[in-house]
Amino acid sequence: MKLNTKRTILVGLAFLSICAFWQAYDNVVPLILKNTFDIPDDVAGIIMALDNMLALFLLPFFGKISDNCHTPIGKRMPFILGGTACAVVLMNLLPFADNTCNLVLFITALGLLLIAMGTYRSPAVALMPDVTPKPLRSKGNAIINLMGALGGVFTLAMVSLLVTKDAAGKENYTALFFAVSALMVVSVVVLLLTIRENKLAAENTRINAELEKDEPKEPEQPDAKAAGGFKALPADLRRSLILILCSVSLWFMGYNAVTTAFTKYMSVQWGYDIKAASQCLMVATVAAVISYIPIGSLSARFGRKRMIQCGVAVLASSFAAAALFTTFHPLAYVIFALVGISWSMINVNSYPMVVEISKSSEVGKFTGYYYTFSMAAQIATPILSGWLLEHVGYATLFPYAALMVAASFVTISLTRHGDNRPDKPASRLEAFDAGDD
Repeated sequence: MKLNTKRTILVGLAFLSICAFWQAYDNVVPLILKNTFDIPDDVAGIIMALDNMLALFLLPFFGKISDNCHTPIGKRMPFILGGTACAVVLMNLLPFADNTCNLVLFITALGLLLIAMGTYRSPAVALMPDVTPKPLRSKGNAIINLMGALGGVFTLAMVSLLVTKDAAGKENYTALFFAVSALMVVSVVVLLLTIRENKLAAENTRINAELEKDEPKEPEQPDAKAAGGFKALPADLRRSLILILCSVSLWFMGYNAVTTAFTKYMSVQWGYDIKAASQCLMVATVAAVISYIPIGSLSARFGRKRMIQCGVAVLASSFAAAALFTTFHPLAYVIFALVGISWSMINVNSYPMVVEISKSSEVGKFTGYYYTFSMAAQIATPILSGWLLEHVGYATLFPYAALMVAASFVTISLTRHGDNRPDKPASRLEAFDAGDD
């Protein structure tokens, strides 16, 4: 069995567009709040957590709704198209509100934009396992994350090229947001024209059913079909799922604290602007792009859990090392490269571990579980780390991140399920082989 790489890349266009937006959001919105509207860091942390507060409810809801949606273009595609269309319009209001110093318009547009993004993230992510056999999902997720990383690279490149300053030194983000929105439109149009979701999902359901014929079955609880989801799982699977989801929360608390505040950290602690900050983030993202495919193959050999453990150890060590720098040093680029590689080791394998436990008919629901825990973490961490930045100092950022990531090593080490190893490719070229379908 081999992964259809071409098809997976096309499916990944939805995630590429999402990540391009969030890279712009994380880089620019904190600076607008601080520099244009003079919002304190602790209050800004609450505002930056709003997207995750909304996502906590929206992602599981729309993941479950999309599971039960049936249209001529598929069950995920309507959400992807509608959400993208609304987001593209709303996101271009942000630089206008920034340039006119209109806080009411900025907060209103931002709130509606975050709702729009929340309607289609779970459906977009669930599309990959919908059309990919279970043993190949780590490799598929590697490509999906690679596509997301490319979206981030695009945004970071546009930051360097398109962010301008007026005579007073105020930065203008209009061209940046327009470029990101254009990428989102093109990506989703290509996705719609090339992926026949209903046909591919039906084929994948048949393949998974054939694979499961030879697998030992867990004894089903009497009410399993009625209950579904978490309640229908046997006790040992529930325990593993909880441990995986707790791990997700912990490493997102560490990682998101850095990504949310780094542009401000670079300015306050190291004395550099957003373009310099984007260079460090670009190094991390490019390192992730280079490593996603090899990590997908290594996961097939050593297992998802071991790769995550290695990634967690390197990520925590990298954040701890970054805390030692009192000013910018070129060695920071090496540290951020390690951050990118280690985060890809975690990211490639964590989501497949969650959906590995699910039934094919409940991928959207389990995707919602994954995002509930990741978003809950990202609600807490901007508020908590923002309070530390405002009242203790910016030197707390990296130690805080290192501590949170290190804690996830304990929880992921205790899990016993979700660690399926895909078949090894017959050759190196097979990892890149694209089928005809």
